[in-house]
Parts: sequence; C-alpha cells; structure tokens
Amino acid sequence: MATIFFSNAKTFLPSLASTSSSSSPLAQIQNVKTQQIVCRAGNEPSSINVILNKRSFISLNLTAAATLVFGTYKRSFDEANAAILEAEDDEELLEKVKKDRKKRLEKQVVINSLTKEKAYLQDLVYKLSKVGQAIEKNDLSVASSVLGPSKDTEWVQKVNSALDKLSSSTEEKTEVDTFSSSLASLISSVSRNDIEASKVAFVASASSFEKWTTLSGLVEQLKGL
Repeated sequence: MATIFFSNAKTFLPSLASTSSSSSPLAQIQNVKTQQIVCRAGNEPSSINVILNKRSFISLNLTAAATLVFGTYKRSFDEANAAILEAEDDEELLEKVKKDRKKRLEKQVVINSLTKEKAYLQDLVYKLSKVGQAIEKNDLSVASSVLGPSKDTEWVQKVNSALDKLSSSTEEKTEVDTFSSSLASLISSVSRNDIEASKVAFVASASSFEKWTTLSGLVEQLKGL
C-alpha cells in the first residue's frame, strides 16, 4: 500500500505545492513535512528488505560455517580414530611377530639339542624313499624288508618318540598322529601283500610327514625331502 502511494507522490506533490504557493509559511512547512513523510513511507520497504537480506545472509553464513566446522571436526575425529586403530593393529602385529620369532628360536634350540632324534627322522626319510620305489615297482617283498613285520619294531618306536619330542604345537601333534596311523596302515598293507592299499597308505604317510617337517621347521635340516 505504501509503495503504491509513493509511486503517485511525484504527481501529487507538485499540484499540492502549486496550490499552496501563495499560502502562509506555516502551510509551506506543513507541506514539506508531508513530503518527508511520504518519502520515508516510500523508502521503508527498501530499508526492510536490506535488513532482511542482511539477516538472511548472516544466517546462511553462520549455517555454512557451522557445517564446515562440524565436518572438519568429524573428519579429524575419524582420522584420529583410524590412526589409533591402525597403531593398535601395528602393535598387535609386531607383538605377534616377536612371539613367533621367540618360538622359532626356542624350537631351534630344542632341535639342535636332539641330534639323536634327528638321526632317527633322517633314517625314516631313507626308509620311505626305498619303500616308495619298491611299491612303484609292485615289489612289496622289498618294501616289507625295509618296514619290518609290524608297527612295534624298534625303528618305528624310535621315530614315534622323536616326533613326539620335536612337536610343540597342536597342529604338529595332530600331524604326528596322522602320520603314525598312516605308517601303521602301510606296514599292515605291505604285510598282507595288498598293493593298492599299500599305495594309498604310502601316499598318506609321506604327505603327513612332509607337512609335519614344514610345521616343525625340520624341512630344511633333513635330506631327501
């Protein structure tokens, strides 16, 4: 409403001034005041718009600043947490490496001290090699002469004892049990002159023993593997 009035003020005021040119000074002063009121009324919407625009601009800037600060803080917080977790993982990994290295050193000391047991296992490697060649040729008589009549022969008992002494982990002990069972089955199959069963038992025995040597760390110390 004020805007419409202000737009008509220029056409209205001259006529007012012309009709009042001969009026008294008091009337002229009154006309000036009327013009000032009209001008202020016309300018009020513009001033309000400026104030509102400034307030909106400040509000937007504050919101943007808060978003930026919060986002930066969140990223910093996430990065700090990630760094802490990574450091913890590194410490756990380093601790595990230290423990594994300590175990290997301790195991190596035990291996070096059990020279007699290593000799028994080296003899086992030679025996398995001869038995494998004999079975490949279907010559179970040669295999039987190497293995002996039963699992209770002296060399088998020495091998089982050596394996027990040189096994420390659960995996190693499990593999020893598998090997002992396979070796007993091999001796039995050869004694029965069962070529097919002998082949199966030989493969099982050789595989489990080879796996045990890898787990125990003797794979590089025994010749013929």
